[in-house]
Amino acid sequence: MTSYLLAGGGTAGHVNPLLAVADALTARAADASVLVLGTAEGLESRLVPARGYELLIVDKVPFPRRPNRQALGFPQRFRRAIAQVRAHIRAHGIDVVVGFGGYASAPAYVAARREGIPFVVHEANAKPGLANVLGARGAAAVGVAFEGTPLRRAEVVGMPLRREVVSLDRAAVRAEAAEHFGLDPSRPVLLVFGGSLGAQRLNEAFADSWQDVRDAGWQLLHVTGERSELADPGAPGYTMRRYVDRMDLAFALADLVVSRAGAATVSEISALGIPALYVPYAVGNGEQRLNAGSAVAAGAALLLEDASFDGEAVRRTVVPLLGDPDRIARMAAAAADAGTRTGTENLLSLIDRALGAAN
Repeated sequence: MTSYLLAGGGTAGHVNPLLAVADALTARAADASVLVLGTAEGLESRLVPARGYELLIVDKVPFPRRPNRQALGFPQRFRRAIAQVRAHIRAHGIDVVVGFGGYASAPAYVAARREGIPFVVHEANAKPGLANVLGARGAAAVGVAFEGTPLRRAEVVGMPLRREVVSLDRAAVRAEAAEHFGLDPSRPVLLVFGGSLGAQRLNEAFADSWQDVRDAGWQLLHVTGERSELADPGAPGYTMRRYVDRMDLAFALADLVVSRAGAATVSEISALGIPALYVPYAVGNGEQRLNAGSAVAAGAALLLEDASFDGEAVRRTVVPLLGDPDRIARMAAAAADAGTRTGTENLLSLIDRALGAAN
């Protein structure tokens, strides 16, 4: 029996690929021991137990960004976190550690190295986080979701995706999806979304331009986010939802997508072969723009600037594209080659290779 420790968390971008790998490991070997390492504060504290996996806790120790009192105490706190992970590794007989970034991963990498077991790094973003930059230096293998991610010895494996995305047959469930959202399966659909909390910039732009989308002969499925207070006009051909728990059906119905460019979003849209217009979130370290880069370079997507994205920008850039079916068809053909649905299997191959080299 092989014992795996999957380390990561904090955000859905770390937790979801971790859980996809956990599910795949248990599916292929019923006797595999799959444990998850995370913090008590992160999203993993809720999602991991809900999925049926045991969560082992490590202290949350942020890397200091500037010299201050917190920075002075960092070495001691980090050593304590490493000791916690080493104790978990010994107590559970862990054979390999797989890190997905976030606060739990950095001490996990150091602990694995000190315990003499291999560890594998997976980086979801085109611009890697500090934990994975450091971890990649001593990892047995490094997998990345996007070409060009600057990590030592990185191999492009793609993103481990949710099962409902990997198995989605868009054409087969289009009619079901249209009924679910109250739209016509025979007419094209523009899907607009900005994540579970929504994207105010996108919401305001389409609040000003939804009629132009309909006038172009398209329907609009607009997922505004749970915090949005945007009023639903209740117009035929325009379906507004605060939250969608069946994004697989939304993707099945989409002929074109306008969205942010989080790593999971870009990976899922690319894997499904859907052409897209990405409006990268301007806050952060610029990773969303980089995440969209491979799809844009392949001709499967266009990049739009957040600062200037409003109703007029929709009328100037999006609406003309809606009226150009040949261009959308070319983007769709490029999209079919831009992504992969085998990210989970590809990462498992790296893990197996790391284990084989250690034995």
